[in-house]
Amino acid sequence: MNFKLSFFHYISPMFELKETKLKDCFEILFKKLEDRRGSFTKTFHIDAFKKLGIDMDIKEEYFTASQKNVFRGLHFQNPPKAIAKMVFCVSGQVTDYVVDIRANSPTYGQWVAFELDGNKPSMVFVPEGFAHGFYVKSENALMQYKVSDVFDAACDDGISYTSFSFANQIQQPIMSDRDLGFVKFEDYKSPFTL
Repeated sequence: MNFKLSFFHYISPMFELKETKLKDCFEILFKKLEDRRGSFTKTFHIDAFKKLGIDMDIKEEYFTASQKNVFRGLHFQNPPKAIAKMVFCVSGQVTDYVVDIRANSPTYGQWVAFELDGNKPSMVFVPEGFAHGFYVKSENALMQYKVSDVFDAACDDGISYTSFSFANQIQQPIMSDRDLGFVKFEDYKSPFTL
C-alpha cells in the first residue's frame, strides 16, 4: 500500500515541511523565485531547517546522474555510522522511495513514495533508520544528496526493493550488481530502534 503525504507541519518564507505517515520522514517544498533571467531556489538554510525540526550536521555532499529506468537502492548505513540524508532532484523526474526499517517502530516495514521533479523543486528528509531508493522516469535525472556522515563501506548496506509492494511500479530496472544482491526485507535483522 502506498501511503500518501498527510498534512503540512510548518511553513517558513522559503520552505514548507510536509509530514508523511512515517514519523520523522518529511518532504520539504522549496519556494522557486522566477524572473526574466531564470529561477532561484534555496535548498538549505541552517536556521530555517532547525525551526522545521531538522538539525543535521552535513558531513558529505554528492550527486548521481542516471538514465531512464535506473533504480538505485534501497540504501542505508548501519550503526555506528548510520546516516540521515536530504535528497532532491536537480533535473529530470524520479519516484523516490523511503522505507522505515526501525525494528520497534509502529510503521516498521511501511513505505512512502515521493514524485521529485527538477522543475518543481522539493527535497526528502530521510532520517537514520530508513532505507532509501529512487526510480528514474525521465530520460536522465540528476539527484543531489546531503548526508550527516561520510561513507563507510563496512556499514554500508541495503535491502531488496522486491520486498515491497511498490516493486510492481518498477519496470525493467537498470541496477548495479550490488543492488541486485541485497537481502529481502524479511531476512534483514535491523539494528535500528526508535
